[in-house]
Amino acid sequence: MQILVVDDNPIAIELVRSTLARLGYSVLTALDGRQALDLLEHSDCKMVITDWQMPGLTGVELCRAIRGTSATTYIYIIMLTVRDDPSDTIEGMSAGADDFIAKPFRPSELIARVRAGERLLSLETRDLLIFTLAKLAESRDTDTGAHLERVRTYSRILAEQLSGLPKYRDEVNAEFVRLIFLTSPLHDIGKVAVPDNVLLKPGPLTQDEFELMKRHTTHGAETLDAALNEFPSACYLRMAREIAATHHEWYDGSGYPLGLKGDEIPLCGRIVALADVYDALTCRRVYKAAYSHENARAIILQSRGTHFDPDVVDAFLENERRFMTLREELADPLIAESELSLA
Repeated sequence: MQILVVDDNPIAIELVRSTLARLGYSVLTALDGRQALDLLEHSDCKMVITDWQMPGLTGVELCRAIRGTSATTYIYIIMLTVRDDPSDTIEGMSAGADDFIAKPFRPSELIARVRAGERLLSLETRDLLIFTLAKLAESRDTDTGAHLERVRTYSRILAEQLSGLPKYRDEVNAEFVRLIFLTSPLHDIGKVAVPDNVLLKPGPLTQDEFELMKRHTTHGAETLDAALNEFPSACYLRMAREIAATHHEWYDGSGYPLGLKGDEIPLCGRIVALADVYDALTCRRVYKAAYSHENARAIILQSRGTHFDPDVVDAFLENERRFMTLREELADPLIAESELSLA
């Protein structure tokens, strides 16, 4: 594992670096917070050990900056400090610190806390497992390509935009953005229960077939409910469940499965609804050609306030260029350039 050590005191850096290096850790060092942020952007560090009091960015400010990024992996932060007042601990943890070590530190304590952090970071294996399960469910439909990759990134873009609005400031924080990126790939996990003759049908569905297809929302919710019963405090399972159950609800109440309306639909479901439809419109399927961005945009605008939450549509409009760029970067290889311009 690669660890970044940040301190304006070269002697303190060397003490930490040598302790970690003896145990085989790869160690990067920075003399201030801004240098640390630059190294984090261009490295694969999973842990940061930082001094509290530094010129420029303090350790607390560095914590806030790290937690404010859209990094897809969690960075564990340990703060080294001579402060021992409970209010300082609250301030540091509120900024995003995971653990504290008092100065002067004992090497054995540093090692123990680093290893505790490693155990928590191993939970990221969970993230990989979630995406693998989603890909397994999607693999039954060979026509969806990089759908999950695009939808989760579109969802993150929309959530990031909403986080800047006063209306959503308390709900959409860095953790919400991270969780929607993590869990949105599970939106269609209930399709594992849809019969092949319906799921893979190349033409329009009959009314009976459509009713079977609609059940994928409740099948997905029931599957994730079972997991929630075992782990009721798992926030990622709760968001995954909400997305699976509500991403086909319409803002005006005409969607399914429950006909929820407006804010009755969880925000994560309203976000994924637009991300999912945009991707479905702009990608080729066995039953349709790929729509251009302009045509997909027109459909989304027409559905503002009916299918889609107006705030989510506005967030989409603010990030059109990012959507178009991502669509090109993660385009399915079987989609010809000529198809991308079809109406």
